[in-house]
This record gives sequence, structure tokens and C-alpha cells, in this order.
Amino acid sequence: MTLAIIGCGNPNRSDDGVGPEVIARLARQDLPASVSLFDAGTDGMGVMYRARGATHLIVVDARAPENDPGAVYDVPGEVLEAPPPQSLNLHDFRWDHALYAGRRIYGDAFPGTVRVFLVEAARLDLGLGLSEPVARAADRLAETIAGLAASYARSEAWT
Repeated sequence: MTLAIIGCGNPNRSDDGVGPEVIARLARQDLPASVSLFDAGTDGMGVMYRARGATHLIVVDARAPENDPGAVYDVPGEVLEAPPPQSLNLHDFRWDHALYAGRRIYGDAFPGTVRVFLVEAARLDLGLGLSEPVARAADRLAETIAGLAASYARSEAWT
């Protein structure tokens, strides 16, 4: 049993880089050997390929700004998976499409348990670095995910 944790987003667009930033923070922690970390950037196909073979998957990405920057939403993957558009442009293939396609292409070789953590952005304009509320959320989320990984490694119930 293995856990893949994949951060998605573009660090050149301010808070959209929260997924890769959470992966960087997790990389500095002592995680169980059964955990794999990946920075997928904006590569939806990469999410599908990296998730293949794992039994459990966590995806981290930014969410469009509304009214609560830094809020973290924990959503079951099956709620967010969506069929990909009919397009020849791979930029149109996002991680939600990867969840849908990966399950259909790889079957049992695709994770059965998928959790998606979405962090509400304060801004998504061009620029480097996270806003203060999103940076704090990235710290909290990295700790939460590290705890989940440790629980998973101890074969505790995955909820």
C-alpha cells in the first residue's frame, strides 16, 4: 500500500503555487517510506501518471478567491473528477480530468482512495510567493497531511 501526494499549481501566479509549496514543505519532513511526493505543476497528465500504482492519493491545489483566503477544503476525489474536454491541447487536461481518466484507463492500478485539499487563494495574479493567509494555510496543511501519512503508515483507519 502506498500514498502519492501531488501538489498542483503555477508558482508564477502567486497563491496558485500553494500545491507545489505544500510538497516542498512536506519534503523537509520525515515521512514514511510508503509516501511519494510529486510537484505536478500544471501538468494534469503528470498527475495521472504519478498516481498510477498508488493505493491512496492526496492532491493539493489552489481554489479561486471568494471571501475566505487561506481556507482549506477537504473534498473526496470522486466528487471533483470530471471527464476531459475534447481537445488536442494538453493544457486543457487538468488534475480533475486525470482523476476521471486515470480511474478508467488504469482500473485497479489507480488509487481507490482520493482526497483533494483545496486552499482558497487571496490572489492569482502574476507574481512569486504566497499571500500571508495562504502561506499560513500551507504550513497547517503540510502538518495535517504529514499526520495523515503517519496514520496511514501505521495502518490506522483512513477517514
